[in-house]
Amino acid sequence: MPSYFKGGKLRYPLYGIVAIAAILLVFIAFQYLWVAIIGFLLLFSLFYTAVNGEKSVIKDTEEHISTLSYRVKKVGEEALLEMPIGIMLINDEFIVEWSNPFMAACFHENTLVGKSLYEIGEQIIPLIKQDIESEIVTIHDRKYRVELKLEEKLLYFFDVTDQVATVKRYESERNVIAIIFLDNYDDATQGMDDQTKSGLNSTVTSLLNDWALKHGIFLKRTSSDRFVILLNEKIYRELENDKFSILDVVREETAKQNVPLTLSIGVGIGDMSLPDLGVQAQSSLDLALGRGGDQVAIKLPNGKLKFYGGKTNPMEKRTRVRARVISHALKELIVESDKVIVMGHKYPDMDAIGASIGIRKAAEMNKREGYIVIDASEIDTGVKRLIEETKSCPDLFSTFITPDEALELATERTLLVVVDTHKPSLVIDERLLSKTERIVVIDHHRRSEDFIKKPLLVYMEPYASSTAELVTELLEYQPKGEKGNTINTIEATALLSGIIVDTKSFTLRTGSRTFDAASYLRAQGADTILVQKFLKEDMDTFIKRSKLIETAELYSKGIAIASGSEDEVYQPIVIAQAADILLTMDKVSASFVISKRAGDIVGISARSLGDINVQIIMEALGGGGHLSNAAAQLTDVNIFEAELKLKQVIDDYLEGSQES
Repeated sequence: MPSYFKGGKLRYPLYGIVAIAAILLVFIAFQYLWVAIIGFLLLFSLFYTAVNGEKSVIKDTEEHISTLSYRVKKVGEEALLEMPIGIMLINDEFIVEWSNPFMAACFHENTLVGKSLYEIGEQIIPLIKQDIESEIVTIHDRKYRVELKLEEKLLYFFDVTDQVATVKRYESERNVIAIIFLDNYDDATQGMDDQTKSGLNSTVTSLLNDWALKHGIFLKRTSSDRFVILLNEKIYRELENDKFSILDVVREETAKQNVPLTLSIGVGIGDMSLPDLGVQAQSSLDLALGRGGDQVAIKLPNGKLKFYGGKTNPMEKRTRVRARVISHALKELIVESDKVIVMGHKYPDMDAIGASIGIRKAAEMNKREGYIVIDASEIDTGVKRLIEETKSCPDLFSTFITPDEALELATERTLLVVVDTHKPSLVIDERLLSKTERIVVIDHHRRSEDFIKKPLLVYMEPYASSTAELVTELLEYQPKGEKGNTINTIEATALLSGIIVDTKSFTLRTGSRTFDAASYLRAQGADTILVQKFLKEDMDTFIKRSKLIETAELYSKGIAIASGSEDEVYQPIVIAQAADILLTMDKVSASFVISKRAGDIVGISARSLGDINVQIIMEALGGGGHLSNAAAQLTDVNIFEAELKLKQVIDDYLEGSQES
């Protein structure tokens, strides 16, 4: 019996009451003796009853506690031995010192005492070594949540197999919405007679219906070039494992009719409402189209992106109408601004500088001041020669400003035009993006996950050879009525230089519109001899590049890889040129050049003839670019480690291509 039950907390007040009553009865006895006698008898009876009652309560309480303790002890033993919770005690050597019967049954053993975890549950040891307090493990096809009490070397095992299965089933049955778009349907069917067009529609619809029926997908055609599909995440995983082979099926089957149609698919997936899934699917589709089409784009709930397909080179399908509309929209934005600041990417090439000069000219045509942001420490020899040449045109040369000067000039009404990139991390100065809300993006690269936020106007055409080509077309629709509004020789030559550099003298990614733009610039006075002067290189650079090419080896399936030495730093233009030259070699369909860059960065330049999508390979390493022209930068690695990573990604890509 606990001491607090035997204390005087109730008894002493009772004694006090009896004492006071006795004293009062003594005084009463002097006047009314018989009343006092009766009072004494009653008081004694009540006191006696109270004392006996207290003893009885204490006795009953002791008996109840004794019985309860026995029951609790018995229940504890039952719980320890019979409840469906595994309990295990181990020592420092991972030997089981004790476990309950349920734990032994989990491991299909009669007893676990004396056995090592290395023998019966090796997957548990890393959890203990890493001080992980809770984790789900699989033991003989059952899922258990392991709770670790590291100080006591005690492990609890809770069977969560059904719970995990329920969660998995819920996730597999979540809704997924996707939008299918026929990339080049309008162009392919233009000029077709009704019978041929109907046959093509029948072929595509039949292929998609068979595919949907096979996988249990609901498919609905909403327009001539658009379908909406509904599925769940389980079916989505099947399609993902199949690498969305429907892209290849449609392309190959329609090619047999001499009308190679390609598909773009945007997928909305995640734990969200149906309207949000629809918005996500459309956003993914826009991203797929922005990257050139013929691929699947998936925005994952964690914000990451996945891409499948993109095996074909994007076909030129821009129209003069779109260029004119964009040009007029740009004109309105320029007129509404107090000034225009143009900014390209870090370490700008001829394309970025030429496009910047073209946009500055567009500002001048609309009677607005235009400035070009340049960091003099981040330009190569060719760009330096171009800027030096602009000294003969003081009005143009005076518009080159530093990033700090641009920050001082920028106001709320300033229009910032970003050319030849759409990634905030690649622009010359990110501070300008934060200070300026009026932003225009003009680029010819495939759209990536990292994109400038909330631009007023976006003109991205991955089918174009260069940003200079896009800007040249925009300039054709700008006002030219007044004297001085025509493009001068230096400006036309700068734009032509950008086109020539990005097309490798009109050999790569060159469409009919590229020649149209070049023809227009030539008519405006572009000097091809001056272009060659800009692009000349010194003997040391030539020798340095040749030594880099000398290290090349054929890795697999016509893939050439060259690597620079650990102690030699190469400019980006040098490794890009080396990759281009390797691509001209016999039996080489793709080339990769790895070298040290400034700031302990390892750069990789990739080129392809189109059979291998180097963009996907570079994106796996954190870079990006085009199907046939891409690059990546790696940090915290040396040349050897970078080469190993590259080869692993190439192997994964080739393995995926074989599977699909």
